[in-house]
Amino acid sequence: MKPADGATHHGKRIGRGQGSGHGGTSTRGHKGAKSRSGYSKKIGFEGGQMPMQRVVPKFGFKNFNRVEYKAINLSTLQTLAEELKISVIDIEFLAAHGLASKNDKVKILGNGDLKAKLDVKAHAFSKSAKEAIEKLQGTTEII
Repeated sequence: MKPADGATHHGKRIGRGQGSGHGGTSTRGHKGAKSRSGYSKKIGFEGGQMPMQRVVPKFGFKNFNRVEYKAINLSTLQTLAEELKISVIDIEFLAAHGLASKNDKVKILGNGDLKAKLDVKAHAFSKSAKEAIEKLQGTTEII
């Protein structure tokens, strides 16, 4: 029989008299903020030196209402249409082939040549992509 693992391992018994070796200042040293009760280091504190977050200039603007789209070009749709012999492309199809996740918002961009007639369903289309798809009697549907 033996004690459970970790049951007999004790840390320093601090502040229990001089005979323990950890009495007096209780291993905190003499004076200074760290020796005081209630001390906790502030986030970003650099020992009294001016902290980096106050030194580095702030600039710019980050719009938290921005809608981020996963961009997919017509050239990518053309290669998919050729390889897989398909005519309907939607978010589930793109997610299944690793081009976007099912939660991504997808925007079709007009870069590349499109030769196949496609029915495309996405969250957004660029003007050139919409024209290229509809020029070949394809359809564009905004989800």
